[in-house]
Amino acid sequence: MSQLREDLRGDLAHLAARLDQVVTQDVYRADQRAAEQRIGQLEASLASLRGEHDQITERTEQQRREDQAQAAATRRLVISSFVAPLLLMAVQLWLVSRGNS
Repeated sequence: MSQLREDLRGDLAHLAARLDQVVTQDVYRADQRAAEQRIGQLEASLASLRGEHDQITERTEQQRREDQAQAAATRRLVISSFVAPLLLMAVQLWLVSRGNS
């Protein structure tokens, strides 16, 4: 009988030690709500960062298109600044050659 009591006391002490580690449903639910809030905030932050990334990407693409347009305009200007005098010189030479004939 005394051995049974000793075993029972040991088991009860072990059970009491385990119960000290158990939380109530209210505490568990509160912890879950806090975790859900943190996750919600992280999701909102992530969505904000995605929006900022998309805006930066769009601005970068717009700047790239503008730079390409500027480069094309510069190429046209450089080409025309060389071609126009050559054409004028060719016309003048043609006119001079017609005048001498």
